[in-house]
Amino acid sequence: MALTDRVKQILSWYASENPGTQTNLVRLLNHGALTGTGKMVILPVDQGFEHGPVRSFAPNPEAYDPDYHYQLAIDSGCNAYAAPLGSLEASAVKFAGQIPLILKLNNSDTLAKVEPHSAITATVEDALRLGCVGIGYTIYPGSSGRNRMYEDLREITLEAKRKGLVVVVWAYPRGTGLSKAGETGIDVCAYAATISAQLGAHIIKVKPPTAHIEQDAAKKLYEQQNIPIATLSERIRHVVQATFGGKRIVIFSGGESKSIDDVLADVSELAKGGSFGSIMGRNAFQRPRDEALKLLAGVMKIYKDTP
Repeated sequence: MALTDRVKQILSWYASENPGTQTNLVRLLNHGALTGTGKMVILPVDQGFEHGPVRSFAPNPEAYDPDYHYQLAIDSGCNAYAAPLGSLEASAVKFAGQIPLILKLNNSDTLAKVEPHSAITATVEDALRLGCVGIGYTIYPGSSGRNRMYEDLREITLEAKRKGLVVVVWAYPRGTGLSKAGETGIDVCAYAATISAQLGAHIIKVKPPTAHIEQDAAKKLYEQQNIPIATLSERIRHVVQATFGGKRIVIFSGGESKSIDDVLADVSELAKGGSFGSIMGRNAFQRPRDEALKLLAGVMKIYKDTP
């Protein structure tokens, strides 16, 4: 398949990467309903590990079965499906080659009330064995354990890039260094996106930011420079700008479960602000299949129709 000008432009931002990594970026950008647009929608299902089975799958019991998520990602036209080791292994043979896969290499649970710090639960070799295009890793800027996470990610990124894989970083600011409002504050989200880019991420996933500003020193600059952050689209534009002037792929989460109309309204603002796409888990797989397909089709249409 010939590359579109937009895909060629995006690949030019990753010119230091080897042919294997470039090829896997193309596999992501040229798969599904958004092929060639430079946009992507990814289905992530790590919630069973992160939040427990009942909180994750009881609203739609079909989702207890890993086959369900593979099929939903395929039938909806997602660019990729991301999950922890066990979920990918369970159905990898059945769905081999039908959807690009991203192996989530670290995870945590909600059973201990401690500073956020995920355990490494899979390896780059596992990703290669399963035919994945890339690996995913979560960092928690603001946690007292953040420096260890950054160091672990550095080693994982080095190995993944050597072996031609794409590196996707989930950047979730949280921990004793931040207030609850600060976890999604515009200055903190932009900072987390910058940290991810500096750590070598090809694709960065953050939450949609609020207009809250956590850091006093940052607040002065936002005011002095009149940086527009009143609307969601303005804040999205600012976060994307924070990743090398927009030369890294930045996608945003769908957040807590909400109505289809509310999700699509948020996505319209994301697209307007220059988001490269969405990574949408609970808002998709917790719905009945027909509703999930309708929602994902609506999300993809918004990205396809927004320049």
